[in-house]
Amino acid sequence: MKETFFDLIAYLKKPVLEQDSNTNFKYRITRFFQILMICLAVSLCITPIFSLIEELGWVDMNDHAMEDIMQQFSKPMVFFFAVILAPFFEELFFRAPLPLFKNQKSFKIAFYIFAVLFGLIHITNFNITTNVLLLTPILVAPQTILGGILGFIRVKFGLIWSMALHGCYNGILMLIAFSTESF
Repeated sequence: MKETFFDLIAYLKKPVLEQDSNTNFKYRITRFFQILMICLAVSLCITPIFSLIEELGWVDMNDHAMEDIMQQFSKPMVFFFAVILAPFFEELFFRAPLPLFKNQKSFKIAFYIFAVLFGLIHITNFNITTNVLLLTPILVAPQTILGGILGFIRVKFGLIWSMALHGCYNGILMLIAFSTESF
């Protein structure tokens, strides 16, 4: 796990278009779950910041698109949207094009742009207010970091792996949301 974490950090500092030469499935699935745990740990570490923002009254975290979606649709439908549809289309748009940037400099720029755009698109989940706009870098930090991590696994293992990681990450968050929902 430690090695995966440091490989990921090194990659995010200096992304390169280079696949992982180890194609062993056991190796890849182990790395996959380690990266998934890292994604969840990052989200867990950022959560207190969101609690503080809400406690200070700067942003109402319950005024979020997911709250509306969860009220309008059944749980299985929300789960399908969040775990299958969103990861499929978001990965096609934000990660599939990465190998098109063959030049190292253009790849690095594209990698960061796609990660930031992936984060920024999620600001639309919030009711846009002045505070939301001012706090955008913080509010989309989890998705921006996730965008970089998904870019890492996409380049190293392939697009299907980034779709699977995205789906598993969303699925775990949805299961947590469903389990904490008041009845």
